[in-house]
Amino acid sequence: MGYEVNRFQGDVDEELICPICSGVLEEPLQAPQCEHAFCGSCIHEWLTRQPTCPVDRNPITPNQLKPVPRILRNLLSRLQITCENAVYGCTAIIKLDMLATHLSECEHNPKKPVHCELGCGLVVPKDELKNHNCVRELRSLVQQQNQKMVEMQSELAEHKLQISEQKRELQLLKEYMRSMRVSNPRMREIQSEMENNDVQRWVSSLIAARVTRWGGMISTPDAVLQAVIKRSLIESGCPSHIVNELMENAHERRWPSGLSTLETRQLNRRQYENYVTKRIPGKQAVVVMYCENQHMPDDLIMEPGLVMIFAHGVE
Repeated sequence: MGYEVNRFQGDVDEELICPICSGVLEEPLQAPQCEHAFCGSCIHEWLTRQPTCPVDRNPITPNQLKPVPRILRNLLSRLQITCENAVYGCTAIIKLDMLATHLSECEHNPKKPVHCELGCGLVVPKDELKNHNCVRELRSLVQQQNQKMVEMQSELAEHKLQISEQKRELQLLKEYMRSMRVSNPRMREIQSEMENNDVQRWVSSLIAARVTRWGGMISTPDAVLQAVIKRSLIESGCPSHIVNELMENAHERRWPSGLSTLETRQLNRRQYENYVTKRIPGKQAVVVMYCENQHMPDDLIMEPGLVMIFAHGVE
C-alpha cells in the first residue's frame, strides 16, 4: 500500500500515484514493456490474482518487474510528508527518503522501544510501558528460557545417543576387521593404518602442554589417580586400542630405562625439554606420544607413548 496523498505538502504529480491503491508510490516497481509504476506490495498482490498490467492488461509475471528509473526515485525522495505519528502530537515534516530514519527516532512513536526503568531492564514498546509488570514479564522470560533449555537438553541427549550408537557401530567394525586380519594379511595392514590414523587425529586434537616443574612428576600413581586420568583420556577421544596400554605406561615400572629410576631420571633431566607433550584435558598430566617424539633417544620413549602425571607445573 502506498502513502496517503493527504499527508504530503503541496500537489503530488500523477506519475507518482499508484494506479492500484491510489496512494503515493511506496517501494515502487515497473512493468517491463508499458513501464507503468506501482507500489511493490500492490503489484505483487495483484499478480497473484491475474498476470496482467492493471492499466493496459499486457501480460506480465513477478519475475519481469524491475526497479523504476532513478529520476522517478529522485522525485519521490524530494516529496515533503508529515510524520505518521502526527495523531500523537508529532509536527515534523520531512523528506520522504528520510521518513524511515525519523520514525525510528520519533519521540511521539507509540511503538518506540524504551528501557524499563523500574528494575527489570527489559525493552518494551512505549505505549505498553504503563501496563508493564516487571515480575510478570521476567517470569514469562524465565519460563521461555527454561523451555528452551529443556528443548536443548532433549536435543543434546538425542545427539549423545546418536554418537554412542555410531561409536558402537565403529567398534563393531573394528572388531570385525581384527577378526578378518587373522586370516588376511592385507586386512592386517588396513587395520594398522586405520588405527595409526585414529591415533594421529586424536593427538592432533590435544592442546600442546608446557611442563614447568619436571620435579613434580608422580612416577608411581595409585589406582585411584590412574582411574581418574584414564577417564579423562577416554573422554578426550583417545582411541580405545591404546587406552589401556597408555595407562600401563603411566607407572615407572613400565617406563624405558632412561626414566625407570629416580637416578636415571635425574641424569636425563636436561633432555626433558625436548619432549613434545600434549595435555590431558583438565588434568595435571600429559601424554608423550611416540609418533611425535621419534627424535628422542630410545631409552626415553616407547610405543605408543607415555603418560606423565604431575602434582603441579603443567601449563
